[in-house]
Amino acid sequence: MLESSPAKAILSDGAPLDISLGDADIRLIETLLSPLRAWTSPRFYGLENIPAEGPVLLVGNHNLMGGIDAPLLFPEVLRKRGRVIRGLAENVLIAVPGLRHFLHRYGAVRGNRHNCAALLARGDAVMVFPGGGREAVRRKGEKYVLKWEGRTGFARMAIEAGAPIVPVGMIGVDDAYDIVVDGDHPALRPLRWTVEALGLKPDLTPPLIRGVGPTPIPRPERFYFSAGAPIDPAPWRDAEDLDAAASELRDVVRKALEEELTFLFTERERDSGRTLAGRLRALLPV
Repeated sequence: MLESSPAKAILSDGAPLDISLGDADIRLIETLLSPLRAWTSPRFYGLENIPAEGPVLLVGNHNLMGGIDAPLLFPEVLRKRGRVIRGLAENVLIAVPGLRHFLHRYGAVRGNRHNCAALLARGDAVMVFPGGGREAVRRKGEKYVLKWEGRTGFARMAIEAGAPIVPVGMIGVDDAYDIVVDGDHPALRPLRWTVEALGLKPDLTPPLIRGVGPTPIPRPERFYFSAGAPIDPAPWRDAEDLDAAASELRDVVRKALEEELTFLFTERERDSGRTLAGRLRALLPV
């Protein structure tokens, strides 16, 4: 059993500060993810860059629709580094009672400064996607584009906590789907009204997508993940202008994450098993 040290629960929404995952929990995760894992045959690089202990902020890129690929990363880090990733979930997800309980059970919490600071203070591995929902509900022409304009909160948290930042690149989902019409299209005006009625910004209107044929089943593209070298926030800790320091650190992290994405694009291009057909051919006798 993997268990964190006991402490008083101080997270929002009744989320437990301590997470204990038993064998049954791990089997459930593996069972739920097994179809996606079999369909996408993910590859992981650089997980040794994630510290085995101590606070660390994992900073990733959201792909189309968000949340499709990241769940595959969590059990892999658990296996390879022995760490439970504490995800910072979108408010709209935490607002759903049943889903909130499930997310809490497996380590996710509402994405706010209080929760992030509390988790880093106790030495957890916290994952954040600075692009948020807007990066996930892409428009046409935005494949693998980082939408980090004005997003410096994660950098400030790392500076204040003295936690290293590990950039984590992920690709595959944006190749597994096509955007038929995006959230700005007139045809999706009723959906935009619904999004606004839910109290969300209209630019969070999801696109209409298709995968295999006209279906929402993703094409069997391989998913790729890469964790880069940790970035120490110490050089920015004593800055007189913390806002400027956070902006500078954000730019450093963004460049590092873009380098991880470039590495993954290169790996993908030379991978004969990128598609399901290629993976099946590799199984045939020569």
